[in-house]
Amino acid sequence: MESTELFEYISATKIRLRKLSPFFAALSLYAEIDFSIEVQLAATNGKKIIFNPITYIQLPPAERDGVFLHELLHMALLHNLRRGIRDHYIFNIAADIVVNGMIINEGNCKLPKYGIRDQDLEHLSVEEVYELIIKNKKSYNLKLVDLINGEKDLDDKDLKRESNDINKIGINDLKTESEIRNYWKQAINDSKLITKGLSKNSLSESFERNLGEVLDPEIDWKTKLWNFLVRTPTDFGEFDRRLIYSGLYLENLEGESINVFCCIDTSGSISDYEINKFMSELKGIINAYPNLNCRLWYADDECYGPYDIESMKNIPKPEGGGGTDFEPFFQDISNKKYTNNEGVCIYLTDGFGYFPEKEPELPVLWVVIPGGADEEYFPFGEIVKLTD
Repeated sequence: MESTELFEYISATKIRLRKLSPFFAALSLYAEIDFSIEVQLAATNGKKIIFNPITYIQLPPAERDGVFLHELLHMALLHNLRRGIRDHYIFNIAADIVVNGMIINEGNCKLPKYGIRDQDLEHLSVEEVYELIIKNKKSYNLKLVDLINGEKDLDDKDLKRESNDINKIGINDLKTESEIRNYWKQAINDSKLITKGLSKNSLSESFERNLGEVLDPEIDWKTKLWNFLVRTPTDFGEFDRRLIYSGLYLENLEGESINVFCCIDTSGSISDYEINKFMSELKGIINAYPNLNCRLWYADDECYGPYDIESMKNIPKPEGGGGTDFEPFFQDISNKKYTNNEGVCIYLTDGFGYFPEKEPELPVLWVVIPGGADEEYFPFGEIVKLTD
């Protein structure tokens, strides 16, 4: 089949997408397309979508549209870049769960029968889904590994690439990860602007949240934890301003110490895997900065501790197993009369529990496990999701 005829199938899909969603149609203009017999059906390397010229056109039109949108969303949500060093196969499953959920919940596109669906997980970020698949040891039958390495070039010499419809400089001309991120951030913003007011049905909350991960990516949890504990005079933008007057930042401590009050939710929702990952990172920070004194609590609907931790060598076994109430920990801190220039609080939890009515005086960082409560659920403090 001639390349011109192949690209007519792509054009037909884009026309149908206009009826389904003006936003999808606008976003599709930013995707560069190739055809290659080296892929099973469809794939993306983060820069372009590659379709098999035989198997792709054999699909019914609605399924062709679904496959096209599936790969487009993988690219726009930067799934190739976000995988990092994670397991390729498991991350592909997680990314498919997120993307397929978005497609099915948004409109009339139809996925092939073997498309993976998990309604319990599809509302989460791809990183959270990945963590929960590992944690729960869930198995899926992934028929198509479509996130391929960015370096892999699958161009067929006899097939011409479809030119980018909007920009003279296409995404394949971009080299760095930063350039690709900025390309899709701009594409999403432009598509939202172009289609503003054109669609009667606005994008769903879960769809907007997934797009927001590209437009306003959340800081890595390890970086957030380090930044929370290791402040400098230039960090005031994120630092609790109540502490500025006391000079509570490490460069000016002059031999003084900061207390790190760490509490781990032991209501039954936190696995050993998550506790170990969290404590390992906390250990690295404490060892790097001897002037951080760590005390550890466990808490379900009661509070156990504190345990003084010297260099994080001897971690007591978790206690608990009941319901979740956050107040006992903060009440214990208050009873010990720590003032607001003597420490910070870190709470590892799923976020589902009873919060104290009064906000604590000390700054609080909630480290929330995958599948935990959304940020709006927390009445105070900073929130970061625990991921790899």
